[in-house]
Amino acid sequence: MNFPADISVQKPPSRADDWTALVKARLSLMVLATTLVGFLVAVPGSVDWQRLLWTLGGTFLSAAAAAVLNQAIEVRHDARMHRTANRPVAAGRMSVTWAVVVGFALGYAGCFMLAMRANLLACGLSAVTIVLYAGVYTPLKRVSTLNTVVGAVVGAIPPMIGWAAASGGLQRGAWVLAVLLFTWQLPHFFALAWRHREDYERGGFRMLPSVSGGELIAAQTSVLGSLLLVPIGLMATLLGLAGLTSAVVCALAGLAMTWFAVAHLRRLDRDTARNLFLMSLVYLPVVLLALALDRGPTSGMAGVRGGRTVLQETP
Repeated sequence: MNFPADISVQKPPSRADDWTALVKARLSLMVLATTLVGFLVAVPGSVDWQRLLWTLGGTFLSAAAAAVLNQAIEVRHDARMHRTANRPVAAGRMSVTWAVVVGFALGYAGCFMLAMRANLLACGLSAVTIVLYAGVYTPLKRVSTLNTVVGAVVGAIPPMIGWAAASGGLQRGAWVLAVLLFTWQLPHFFALAWRHREDYERGGFRMLPSVSGGELIAAQTSVLGSLLLVPIGLMATLLGLAGLTSAVVCALAGLAMTWFAVAHLRRLDRDTARNLFLMSLVYLPVVLLALALDRGPTSGMAGVRGGRTVLQETP
């Protein structure tokens, strides 16, 4: 029996698909997860759920604004890359002008929501995130390999937004969470950039694995960053942000990241980069969940809560 040739045509993206891609929904939801953990860890007791929902809403709008403005700025470069060419602005289904208008509207709405329903500190941190992502990180990608460091700073701010919204300040715990997110992003993004280094070159972006000698440096940095995740995760317990269960989870997850980072350093190929990237996607939700569920000082230990030393009495 003769079968007809495969003449299937790829279905064009729907309007919903375009908006999902425009606001980088998966990245924005990851931002929400880190903001949520920052809020919960800052208040180990009762949670103001209404304030939390407003905080998440404002943060999502701000993250979406940064994503939209990023695509408006990088439209010509995204159009050259296989992994981004079908984004709505790069593909011409949405105009640059429309993206800019939407980006500014989302940014103002998100910051206004945080200012009115959380506090001005959370609003300010959100505004800084938008400016750094769209105004510094985005153009720097075409100029310097240091863009990854700036991008990691941007990704470290959301848990601080959650903490600031909950507590009204930025105590030591907020900085521990920020350092954890900053450090995690180095192996995460270097693994991604290693996998797609030819595509980044095609788009005109200067990513460390794409430059001469940068492949080895990126892999070495990934190992160092993965190793540092272990003591940083333990620091959350030592400062009373989380309990012993969280310490065990953070240590094991950090060691697992290190295993995959070392494997990538030894082989320097696309498969090991992919494995490290996938491990980083496992690490973050596991550690965030442990911190959220096991938050609060461990019984019998001295911890820091809200910038004050809390001594747990023992029988």
